[in-house]
This record gives sequence, C-alpha cells and structure tokens, in this order.
Amino acid sequence: MTDTPSTKSGGFTTLVLLLSLLAGLSYYLAGRILEPSTLLIAWKGAGVALLAVWAGMQARNLDGWLIALVMALGATGDVMLETHGMTQGGLAFAAGHLVAILLFFRNRRPETTLSQKMLAVLLIPAVIWIAWRLPADRAMATDLAVYATPLAFMASLAWISRFSRYLTGVGAILFVISDLLIFSRFGLLAASPLPDLLIWPLYFTGQAMIAIGVVRVLSRDSET
Repeated sequence: MTDTPSTKSGGFTTLVLLLSLLAGLSYYLAGRILEPSTLLIAWKGAGVALLAVWAGMQARNLDGWLIALVMALGATGDVMLETHGMTQGGLAFAAGHLVAILLFFRNRRPETTLSQKMLAVLLIPAVIWIAWRLPADRAMATDLAVYATPLAFMASLAWISRFSRYLTGVGAILFVISDLLIFSRFGLLAASPLPDLLIWPLYFTGQAMIAIGVVRVLSRDSET
C-alpha cells in the first residue's frame, strides 16, 4: 500500500511540530553553553516560529490563521528582545496578545462554571497588580502594568475559551508566570537564579500548549 498525499502531508506536518519542540527545548541548553551570536538568536526564534509554520500549514479558516499569527508575533518578540531590546520585543508580544484576545473571544466557551468565571475575572487584576508591584524602580511600574494588561486578558479569555483548558488554558497561565518572572528580575528576585532557570521552559511550554490546544480543536472542527 502506498501513502496517499494526505498521509504524506500529515507526516510532514508532524515533523514540523517535532522540529519546533526540539528547537525550543534544545535552546534552553544552548543558551547556557554557547556564547551570544546570530546563530543563538535564530535558534531562540526557531521554536515558536516553527509553531507558527505548523499552525499555518493546518489553517482552514480565520481562527487557524489567527493562531499562526499569534505564534509568528511571539517568535518576532523572541528575536527582537535580543536584537532591539525589551521595549520593541514587548511590543511584538503585546501585538500577539491582542490577536490572541480576538481569537479566544471569538471562541468563548458556551457554558462555564462559577469557579471558571471567577478565576477568569480575578486573573486580570491579579496579573496587572503583581506586574505593577514587582519592580524596585517604581518608574518602571506603570509600563509593566500596561504591558501586563493584554497579557492578563489573553490568559483570562484562554481559560474560558472552548479550547482545551488543560492545554491552551494552562499554557496561557504558564506564559503569564514566565513574564512575571521576567519582571521579578527588576525587584523581588533580582539576585535569584530562579528566573533564569524557569523563564524559557515555562514560556516555550506555554506557547506550545496554546498552539497545540487551539490547532487540535480547529482540526477536529474541519473534519466534521
């Protein structure tokens, strides 16, 4: 029996996802072994960029292209943090959060429990307040709170979206934690090795869980 074109296409799609996971997870070690370089910057961006490619390969409607764009903006932010600095990288991520907000708002869960609603509501002020409180330099507090606002709304809407709460919802929470750990470098955990150890694995795992959770549901929709 020969493989059909769809089988071959599915195998290649899976390969792209595996390459994405390999690139993202291996960067965690590469960043600690290799000296800063263009190669290392490209390596950093490759994991989420390949998630964008993987999502785009399976996009069949607007929502499919939206999740691909979310990942593409995340990869852009990963690279720009290294090449242009925190402000420009943060703008790319903020743009990604706004696109994700649109995606999750379009895909709200028809029914949610009281506890799910309460977490979604409380998440927004909690994330913004923590971001505002973390920096020792209070001149940074407002900027971090402004950035944290679309981040918090993104995670809140992900939690009550129709996508898997254990993939997309939890992935969005991991993304939030990774960003708050970045902010903690400016205050509470400035002298701690904890942020450097946790930021990348939490961030990349969160991005992968968000993408896989969304694409899985959208792919199931296209088969029905």
